[in-house]
Amino acid sequence: MGCAGFTCSKHSLCALNILYVMVSLLMIGIAAWGKWFGLVSSFQVVGGIIGVGVFLFFVALTGLIGAMKHHQVLLFFYMIILFVVFIVQFSVSSACLAINREQQDHLLEVGWNNSKSTQRDVEKSLNCCGFKHVDPNSTCDAACFSNNFCSPCADQIQEHAGDILRFVGGIGLFFSFTEILGVWLTYRYRNQKDPRANPSAFL
Repeated sequence: MGCAGFTCSKHSLCALNILYVMVSLLMIGIAAWGKWFGLVSSFQVVGGIIGVGVFLFFVALTGLIGAMKHHQVLLFFYMIILFVVFIVQFSVSSACLAINREQQDHLLEVGWNNSKSTQRDVEKSLNCCGFKHVDPNSTCDAACFSNNFCSPCADQIQEHAGDILRFVGGIGLFFSFTEILGVWLTYRYRNQKDPRANPSAFL
């Protein structure tokens, strides 16, 4: 049981962290690809996604090295960091699923007003101008603007925002439960005796 349980915990923890490494590289790759091909012009959005991806990569790398070497200190810090990430991610995911239409509209308008580059991206991709009304004296990158036949972006954004929030909330909840699984596996693995090590050296 000792050897089998130790090996099972080690392999499960390694597999979980390899999954996190793949997700982090995917996030970094998608953000860089979107910026390279001009799909997203906002440095804040791209930088934020890449930053989260890099953070997740190093957390997963810490867990992977700790699992491979059965390193007590690395596993301890990995467990603490993963638990904090779980609390934050679970809270954000729950908020995404619980947000009502009025709060959603307010957040969308605040986000719209805070980023000109995001406005241009949305106007170009949805072929609309302005948030709640079209200002003919302003500039707009949408193709419809030259024909003076543009509609505001708010209605189109709100059509998709609810679905996106539910999708993001659901994905976030799924990964938050994998994180609490990782915390439990790390705690269990950290307190198991390595059958290859000197029994008297186990803490």
